[in-house]
Amino acid sequence: MRKEDLFKKNHILGIEFDRYLLEHPEVLEQIPEDAEIYFLPEEDSELSQENFRIAQTQKTKGKKVVLVRIGRLSSPRSRLQDVRLESVSF
Repeated sequence: MRKEDLFKKNHILGIEFDRYLLEHPEVLEQIPEDAEIYFLPEEDSELSQENFRIAQTQKTKGKKVVLVRIGRLSSPRSRLQDVRLESVSF
């Protein structure tokens, strides 16, 4: 997997996980302060395997590692309301 793809996919999952933590603060309490978080999405085996490999490497270096297994990600929905388009000519 290209580094750019790895970054983009993990970035999206990171944003979604932040939202999840806001709705479920009790989960945040289970994460050690200095832990590195790695996402293992069931629907993306390539990303999951790559993240797991990186997590194993970090664990052997003595880092605290938390694996977040993600069953699925629902479709994104827009939160925009009252949207109007205006045609502009100059």
